[in-house]
Formats: sequence, C-alpha cells, structure tokens
Amino acid sequence: MNRQHRHHVIVLGAGYAGLTAALRLAQGTAVSVTLVDPSDRFTERVRLHQLAAGQPDVTHPLSSFLRGTGIRHVAARAVDLDPAAREVRTDDGRTLSYDRLVYALGSVTDTRIAGEPTAGERTVGERAYTAESAAELGKRLLDGPGRLAVVGGGLTGVELASEIAESHPAWDVRLLTAGKLGAGLSVNGRAHLRRTLAAMRVRVTEGERVTSVDEVDADVAVWSASLRPLTGLAGAAGLELDAVGRIVVDRTLRSATDPAVYVAGDAAATSLRMACATAMPTGAHAAASVLADLESRPARPLRFRYVMQCISLGRNDGLIQPVHRDDSPFRSVVTGRPAAFVKEQVVRSTVRILRVAASRARAR
Repeated sequence: MNRQHRHHVIVLGAGYAGLTAALRLAQGTAVSVTLVDPSDRFTERVRLHQLAAGQPDVTHPLSSFLRGTGIRHVAARAVDLDPAAREVRTDDGRTLSYDRLVYALGSVTDTRIAGEPTAGERTVGERAYTAESAAELGKRLLDGPGRLAVVGGGLTGVELASEIAESHPAWDVRLLTAGKLGAGLSVNGRAHLRRTLAAMRVRVTEGERVTSVDEVDADVAVWSASLRPLTGLAGAAGLELDAVGRIVVDRTLRSATDPAVYVAGDAAATSLRMACATAMPTGAHAAASVLADLESRPARPLRFRYVMQCISLGRNDGLIQPVHRDDSPFRSVVTGRPAAFVKEQVVRSTVRILRVAASRARAR
C-alpha cells in the first residue's frame, strides 16, 4: 500500500465501543483517525450505579488514552451525517470529511413512554433520575432519607437498588419490575437475588408495569426500564434501521445501506444484547473490518460467544451467572464476596484493555 496516502476514518462516540475502535484503528499504518465526542473524559458506564451511591468519579481523561496515538479528538457533537458527500457536521460549525466512518454513539436509558409516536413523544416524567444522571442522584440522596423507587428489574436496576440500599440504609428502597426479577438468570441466581435484596430491605414488586414516575409513590424515582440506541443521526441520513432503531449491518458490522459506514456497540443491529461486554468486542471488530476494507482484504464475520453475566450487589456481594453460548444460564452460580471480586476485576479489565490498545497504537 502507498504509505503516502492516509485514509481518514471518523469514529463517532468515545464510549466503550468507540474508544476501542479508535485505538484499534490507530494501530493501522496508513490510517488517520478522528474521534468525535463532546466530552473530554471517558466514562466507565458500568460503574454509574456506584457513582449514584456516592462513590468517587468514574471517569478518566480521554487524553490519557489518546496521547501519542495520533488520534485527533474533536470535542463536539455530531449533528448531521451526509453519506453521499461522506461528511459529518458538528455543533461547533465544523465539516469533517471521511473515507470510512465508525458509528458508535451507543445508547441511553429510554425514558419515552412505550407506544408513543416518535413525533411529539412524551417521556416518563421530568423528576425521573437515570443512570446518566447518577451524579445528580447521588447529591439528591444526601438530602436526607425518604422513599426511593427503582423502576426496571434488569441488571442495571438491580445494581442500582442494591448499591443505594447498602450505602444509604436509611432510605426505603423499592424495586419495581414488569416481569420477573432476574428473568435471564437460573433458579439459583434468582434465589440469590431475592435473598440478598431482602437482607438489604429492598422491597421487590414483580408484575407491575409503570409508564410514568407520577404513578410511583416515592420521593425519588430512578428509571431503569430499558435502553434505546442513539441512532437518530443515522436514520436521518437514510441508513436502514431495524424495528428497535439499531442500524442494520452485515456479519462484518458494515452498514447494509452504506459500504463506507461500520457500526459498533449498542447502535449495531446484531443478535447481541446491549452491554459493555459486547461493546468492546464489536468496537475492535468494526475497526478490523475497516482496516481490511481499506487494505482490500476480505473482512471476517463477527464471532462472539457469551461466557457469563456479572452482577454487583453492593460492594461485598455479587452474582456470577455462567451462561451458554446463546446467553441462556447454567444452573450453577458464584455468589458472595468471590463474585464481588470477580465482577470488580472484570470492570477493571475494561480500562486495562483500553490502555494496552493505546500502548500498541503509540508503538506502531
């Protein structure tokens, strides 16, 4: 390949998927990388429940990963995508051209009322806290004890409820879920969840569908019912989306609509669940597919299998649920302090992996 020509790749989003993709791309010898994200810090999203409980900052300066890698960080928000011109426009008035684009804007807690039309949609209520407002929630909890309700019995809701109950025992904590608590866990896993939450005096209500925080009898409501992909920019640009709003891709994570666009993380319509566990592998794979494309090599299809689900239940307890390849649970589980230790090591490993990728990019 002619080393004088450097292909320009833009990565949208600096979360787990986007930062992984950018660092992997920067290891290429004929690629220049621009990372577009308004924040100058990388957030450990899987620690936001700890931030809500009053623990220290869970972010890291982006510069600590990008320094010396050659990656250019544009601290702005992408507001328009023009696939025909291969351009991205940002909210500070810049127009950035690309040869290839990695779309990794991720997801946020979905606070829209289910069934509402996209135009003029209503939300679950202004007084709802979410994982994204964990810092504000942490400050609110310091105002004094009261009644707190977490809406959503998925893993994020369970971690929020248990972390808050442990760190703020004077608060009366409830967990409301439309389905069964820990529906994706084994019988043993669900039993441990119930025992642990009961010991923490978290009251669990199953089969209660809530559409607005106004329906919740609590001083503080935390919404954790579901996630929605941040793909409005892609949809407006004409990229094909699936029924839940994720960008349709092939097995190499290339957009089914535009061959110059690749997708990583929660924005990609794969069979994988939205999670950090899948964001980083898809970020690395999207980058590998881009490099293969630019070097006129066949890209490999994504191959991924689940190993386990990790749940923290406060700082001293946890649940490790081994799973089959299709994410269905084994009967056996690991609980207690050993599980809490494993979960913490898994979380720490994400930052370690990013730092290793940064070192490799610097050494290229």
